[in-house]
Amino acid sequence: VQLQASGGGLVQPGGSLRLSCAASGSIVSIDDMGWYRQAPGKQRESVASITRGGSTNYADSVKGRFTVSRDNAENTVTLQIHSLKPEDTAVYYCNARIWERGRFPYHDYWGQGTLVTVSS
Repeated sequence: VQLQASGGGLVQPGGSLRLSCAASGSIVSIDDMGWYRQAPGKQRESVASITRGGSTNYADSVKGRFTVSRDNAENTVTLQIHSLKPEDTAVYYCNARIWERGRFPYHDYWGQGTLVTVSS
């Protein structure tokens, strides 16, 4: 099982960005999916998560600016980001709790990280 993230880049303050993550491999089912980020010199923090049923949860710092969504048929999770601030600069990681065929359910899997830089 692999998670492949994409969509990072350099954006000006106030700009928007869309991050995508696709899970692939021998997948029986995917439970929660979400996004974390790690800024330079800081610990990794949860940004947004979404259950299989579509319930969402956001960090206070991103509420109203970030929107997480998923496509259960395609095994993808997306993070739409608006009104970017310099403090949003970080490596963003997708995460998913996946039941891999042949293993006990569920295990955490991580994408490789995608860098978002907010700067003028």
